[in-house]
Amino acid sequence: MQVTGKVVVVTGGANGIGKALCEAFHEAGAAKVVVADMDAANARAVAAMVDGAAFKCDVAQEKDIAHVIEETERQFGPIELFCSNAGIGGGFDPMSENAGGASDEPWQRSWAIHVMAHVYAARHLIPRMKARGGGYFLNTISAAGLLSQVGSPAYSTTKHAAVGFAENLAISHKAHNIKVSILCPQGVDTNMLRSIPKGPQSGDGDLTPEQVAKDVLAGLEQETFLILPHPQVLGYMRKKTENYDRWIGGMAKIQAKMREEFGK
Repeated sequence: MQVTGKVVVVTGGANGIGKALCEAFHEAGAAKVVVADMDAANARAVAAMVDGAAFKCDVAQEKDIAHVIEETERQFGPIELFCSNAGIGGGFDPMSENAGGASDEPWQRSWAIHVMAHVYAARHLIPRMKARGGGYFLNTISAAGLLSQVGSPAYSTTKHAAVGFAENLAISHKAHNIKVSILCPQGVDTNMLRSIPKGPQSGDGDLTPEQVAKDVLAGLEQETFLILPHPQVLGYMRKKTENYDRWIGGMAKIQAKMREEFGK
């Protein structure tokens, strides 16, 4: 897919990877880049930089996503690429004594943003895309959805679920010419990463959002399902599936090391 001349929506577009995606799509010649974010002020600032449009949007609310889709198509035309990019850190705590946590709140919030936001986008866009012969979804997930995230069960679980939904989205609508890519980086130098203690997600180096955006453009051009800005992740996936018990043992060692370091 080439984004030139296309109408593109980016949720979580006010900062980090989302902002870099907006800039990259604009530079690549998108007809209109729509920046959707809870941070309305920064969304407007990014939109001004890319000659785009901004909407305040809480992706955990179906009505907000439906509004962005409806207004974008009413004002600018059919959405040809929807980037479901918004995410949260998800209760990172390497010292937690119980993977189930102490309350439902972090689980519910992570589920709403990391899973249901993708579902809502598909729910409201699939009928439109089918009617006009196709479209494209880019879902920002994380390498945690393929591997895991030591110290954050809610993040890992919901990111795994996001991968599962994206797979089904791609399978269910391949015949309708609706394409899907998932973006699964490890550490990216964003406010979200800086808000949590340094962990194994940064073991292969933290990429800039701009580099990740370049990888996205390349992945979209090739129409590949899995976009891996950190190519090492493919090797980790293979090792995981080759010997699950060994992989869990290795991850448990990382967990123990982190607890030792954070407990000092």
